[in-house]
Parts: sequence; structure tokens; C-alpha cells
Amino acid sequence: MLSKKTKYGLKALTYLASQKENTPVQIAEIAENENISQKFLESILLSLRKSGFLGSKKGKGGGYYLIKEPKEILMTDVMRILEGPIAMVPCVSLNFYEKCDDCPNEAVCSVNKLMLKVRDANLDVYRNNTLADLII
Repeated sequence: MLSKKTKYGLKALTYLASQKENTPVQIAEIAENENISQKFLESILLSLRKSGFLGSKKGKGGGYYLIKEPKEILMTDVMRILEGPIAMVPCVSLNFYEKCDDCPNEAVCSVNKLMLKVRDANLDVYRNNTLADLII
């Protein structure tokens, strides 16, 4: 299940991407328009800024803005930053692989086989979608 952090992060990014000009938008405006707790949104936007998706400006006329074009922001990158590993179990993760303690042989593990298919299907969707694809 998608976490609220990721859901709200995607909504905030989409809101910023849909602005006519790439001018800073205050957290309060995003929170109000997307029905997100302002305090929670602050931490999400901070993570996205630290990850290089957003810039911020302080003071009057300040706020957050995209520093990349929406078509350059891959959903795989956003999902990994906000949600963590894409794989549902660590033994099939591409970036966060760990052997499962309860599995003596991944090659014959039925859970491993299924989760590889799930991971690959998710990656196919995320790799073929950018922030630009989410703008309505």
C-alpha cells in the first residue's frame, strides 16, 4: 500500500508542476489546495529539496519550486526517495538487496519468483512515467 508520505509527495509535485510559471509556491497554498497537513507537507518537501527535485526561496514571494522539468523527473526516482525500495521483499530489490533469513535457496523460492514479477511490473510503470505524465 502506498504511504501517505508518497501520496502527498506526488500530489505536491504535481501541484508545483501544474503551475503556469515556475515561481515559488508557499507550503500553505499547496497544503490547502491538496488537502494535506501543512506540518507533514513541510517534511515531505524538505526531503524532495534535499534530493534535488525542488528548490526553495525564503522571504516574501518565497516557497518551493521545481528545479527540473517535469518530463525529467522519473517516477522511479520519486518512489525510491519517498517510499524507499520498490521491491516488496528485500531479496528481489535492485538497490537494497538483502538475503531473507528464512529462505535457504532463492532459486526455488515461490515468494521470490512472484515478487520478482511484481517488482518488474512496478518498475515498468515507474520507468515509463514522469511527473509530466501526472499533470491533468
